[in-house]
Amino acid sequence: MKYYSVAIDGPSGAGKSTMARALASKLGYLYVDTGAIYRTLGLFALSCGVSPSDPEGVSALLPKAIITMNYGEDGLQHMYLGGQPEQGGEDVTEAIRTPEVSTAASKISAIPAVRAFLLEMQRDIARHNNVIMDGRDIGTAVLPQADVKIFLTASPQARAQRRYAELAAKGNADSFENVLRDITERDERDSNRSAAPLRQAEDAVLFDSTDYSPEECVERLLEIIQEKTV
Repeated sequence: MKYYSVAIDGPSGAGKSTMARALASKLGYLYVDTGAIYRTLGLFALSCGVSPSDPEGVSALLPKAIITMNYGEDGLQHMYLGGQPEQGGEDVTEAIRTPEVSTAASKISAIPAVRAFLLEMQRDIARHNNVIMDGRDIGTAVLPQADVKIFLTASPQARAQRRYAELAAKGNADSFENVLRDITERDERDSNRSAAPLRQAEDAVLFDSTDYSPEECVERLLEIIQEKTV
């Protein structure tokens, strides 16, 4: 049986998760938020008192990291530390969405040992499902043979405004200026890391969402996917 894979890459705050989730729902595909996997590992490092900027310390934690995921009745991807719920695992789906964990995820994702540790987990999901997978290096490193590759971007100001609104809705509001600074700093880290840096795959379709509504983005991206999978 042929399974289709769609890779959506782009910088922080570009709307990758929102778009990928909506597209997966419309197409009946499995949505895989790879950023959530890195965030879960970042949270684990923080909970163990290990700095995300310490490659040796983080690498030493990997054999102890039990990261699993499943899809709840709400249809959303839930992340767990320590195994599935029946194994005593902790649902950290909400805990991984703080600015501190976001920064930790960006830092540990630059560690080659971390990327190697999580790579096979992501590829195995795509082998057995039609997937829409979003992240920073899906089309270039994780699924280089993906059927569809999209590089989704937006201006730093637009991305910061979206992230600010998201945090405010969850009661974690920071100042817009701080959110914008975090966005630009993360762009710098993600684009210049030695391990699988953020970049557009040569065969990816570039889509700038700055001046489009979420509904318009979904409509256009759905057209791109259907053109390449029919």
